[in-house]
Amino acid sequence: MKNIRRLFAVAAALVLAFSVSVSVSVSADNVYRTLDEIIADGTINIGVFSDKYPFGFVDENGEYQGYDVYFARRIGEDLGVKVNFVSTEAANRVEYLETGKVDIILANFTVTPERAEKVDFALPYMNVALGVVSPDSRVITDLKQLGPEDRVIVISGTTAEDYLIKNNPEVTLQKYDTYANAKNALENGNAVAWANDNTEVIAFALENEGFTVGIPSLGSQDTIAPAVSKGNETLLNWLNEEIRSLAGEQFFHKDYEETLVAVYGLDYEDSLVLEGGGLAE
Repeated sequence: MKNIRRLFAVAAALVLAFSVSVSVSVSADNVYRTLDEIIADGTINIGVFSDKYPFGFVDENGEYQGYDVYFARRIGEDLGVKVNFVSTEAANRVEYLETGKVDIILANFTVTPERAEKVDFALPYMNVALGVVSPDSRVITDLKQLGPEDRVIVISGTTAEDYLIKNNPEVTLQKYDTYANAKNALENGNAVAWANDNTEVIAFALENEGFTVGIPSLGSQDTIAPAVSKGNETLLNWLNEEIRSLAGEQFFHKDYEETLVAVYGLDYEDSLVLEGGGLAE
């Protein structure tokens, strides 16, 4: 009898352990919050850069500003919730969605097939390509000009890093986690060039005398879009509808004029901005 009771106890323990493991597995799969859960909570967590002027940065008053931040605030307004800004670095964008640390990433996130396997992208709101900026004393107009001792700055986790590793493995990369460190390194002459989104390197050259964008377009023309956790269809569908509806008021052109025109002027507006996901372009 004791042996039978012991067997039942072991069986019960195994069933309990299995049920707990299943419960944990299911909850781990659903790291995201649905649209209804976000609205019920009254707060949405949006990942943005804190050091990438003029797209996402913290001003002298400790407030988030920039092109992506402007859009994030409109999302909160139209959802009727408070926006909690979460500072992210380029290499953390996928991880923050996979772990549920944020609901949306709005941090100059270029759409790529590799990233689309891990997160869901909404409709795009900006065009982008890669570019290379270098000192006027040695303007790099072609990667073939680089020698084996020359180093090119990239930000870890960016499309520039991926592109150069895949297409130009002969180029020596000097990697940084933050945009601030990358800019300082270029200004201090720690590398011969910096490869990044062309919007970023153009802004750097315009604001820093003595630097030129010798390669304004490297690789393919891509787009920047919001991203949500894989499978979060309710939030993804809402974002797509939001982007479509904002086209009626030319929202992203207004965003550009409020946050980017001081850096880029009006000449780049129509080439960079996408309205309605570019569906009517």
